[in-house]
Amino acid sequence: MEALIAVAVGVLVASGIYLMLRGRTFPVILGLALFAYAVNLFLFVMGRLTLEGAPILREGMETAAYTDPLPQALVLTAIVIGFAMTAFVMVLAIASYTDLETDHVDGEEPES
Repeated sequence: MEALIAVAVGVLVASGIYLMLRGRTFPVILGLALFAYAVNLFLFVMGRLTLEGAPILREGMETAAYTDPLPQALVLTAIVIGFAMTAFVMVLAIASYTDLETDHVDGEEPES
C-alpha cells in the first residue's frame, strides 16, 4: 500500500510540475492544484497508514492500533485553503484574460 501511495504522489508531482511549466494560465492553475493534492496526500500519509485505528489513546490500548489525527486535521485545513486559493487564482486569470485578451502567462502571445 505504501508503494502505491508513493507512486501516486510521484505521478501527481510530475504532472503538476509539467503543467506548471506550460505557457497558458489554465494548465498552470491545474498544475498548481495537482501539486497541492500531492502535498496533501504526502502529509496525510505522514501520519502512518493504519486501518481501523482509533485516533484517541485509552488506557491499556496498544499504540500500534493508534492513528494520529493531526495529519488528517492538517490536510483538511489545507484542502479548504487550497480551494480558496484556486478560486482566487481563477478570478485573477479571468481578469487578466479580459484585460489583455490573451491567456498566456506573460501577457504576450509567442511568435510562431
